[in-house]
Amino acid sequence: MVHKITLFACLALLCLGCKKELLPKPNGQLRLDYKEATYAHFENSCPVTFDLNEDAIIKAKPDCGFTINYPKMKATIYMSYKPVKNNINVLLRDAQKLTYEHVIKADDILEQPFINKDHKVYGMFYQVNGNAATNAQFYVTDSTKHFIDCSVYFYAKPNFDSVMPAASYIKNDMRRIMESLRWK
Repeated sequence: MVHKITLFACLALLCLGCKKELLPKPNGQLRLDYKEATYAHFENSCPVTFDLNEDAIIKAKPDCGFTINYPKMKATIYMSYKPVKNNINVLLRDAQKLTYEHVIKADDILEQPFINKDHKVYGMFYQVNGNAATNAQFYVTDSTKHFIDCSVYFYAKPNFDSVMPAASYIKNDMRRIMESLRWK
């Protein structure tokens, strides 16, 4: 009888031991892929033209500023236009100050000068790395009549790892805006 109980216990353990071990699945990462951007020339009554991603929704303001919305990415580019009236130093200082207000949360801020002598477009592109509210900004001017500053904001908690694919996509669009910008 003892042998039967031992044999039964061994068979029970073998059967129970053959089950697959259930392990918790690791957290998956959201994969954000976006189609390749296509651009169209944008022009209205304002004194500036530029190329714009066809998937973006642009709204002009009465002062020739723009909001460029990316609904799928929950992001908006804010572009403001200011005429230069012997105040170029103030405009430059304000644009730089806006960028460096993010230094508290930013890991690094890369400055990339931009010069297009043929079309008299001069400026600076800022790449803000880390958990700052914005990850890209720029300003451009002709130094005598026109000044534009531009920044992108996401409608999500700033977590650089989570928004990085969308941030890179929009940063490329911002570069395209800056590089294609022309004064009328």
